[in-house]
Amino acid sequence: MKLTLKVWRQHSPKDKGRFEEYILQNASSDMTFLEMLDALNEQLISQDKDPVAFEHDCREGICGCCAMMINGRPHGPNAETTTCQLNMKAFKDNDTIVIEPWRARSFPVIKDLVVDRQAFEKIMEAGGFVHMDTGSAPEANTLAVPKGKADEAIEAASCIGCGACVAACKNASAMLFVAAKVSQYALLPQGKPEGGKRAWNMVAKMDELGFGSCTNTGACEVECPKGISLAHIARLNREFIKGGFITLVAEEE
Repeated sequence: MKLTLKVWRQHSPKDKGRFEEYILQNASSDMTFLEMLDALNEQLISQDKDPVAFEHDCREGICGCCAMMINGRPHGPNAETTTCQLNMKAFKDNDTIVIEPWRARSFPVIKDLVVDRQAFEKIMEAGGFVHMDTGSAPEANTLAVPKGKADEAIEAASCIGCGACVAACKNASAMLFVAAKVSQYALLPQGKPEGGKRAWNMVAKMDELGFGSCTNTGACEVECPKGISLAHIARLNREFIKGGFITLVAEEE
């Protein structure tokens, strides 16, 4: 395959950045998208040029690192597929592929296709945790959880925090990410002790970090590589309202 690659190059966060065009000869359709970028970088290095910086870790669709827009879509054209799982069979010979980083104020570009997603970590620090006694694991049967709720919690917990929902949203909202993280605890007994303030604190931190508001267009669900449902946003709203009442009562007391 012969490919024309238009790649966003930005030397540093303060650099203005620009697209640069490269021709990659003999790319294999058996490659993954990241392997194709590896081949591009080998070509650039052989030409004494600066390789394209992009983030990756597991290359198994788990870490959420390989966050990039491909022809205007987060992670590329395939549904429920991360960039590292995207196969070059999704493209054709002589295709032009435009590759750029997430575009969100809360995800500033570090270099080229690498963005700073520490904002997600700060949201998790605000409420995405549980307090548990140390020691041996309790007997599972002592904490009965209906299968439906367990399945829904596992679906929410499958969120890898890649940021595709933010990149897809016209408002750069992080509501789907926050909703998934709130749901995975709200549905289980282990998450109840902090449940009163979790949603309140995480939404407050999301707003503080400059993420936009949710207008329920559904782009986040469509582009999520793990297929996280918008239904979790409804639960987040309920948990947020409940947290507001709990906070108000605590202040009055």
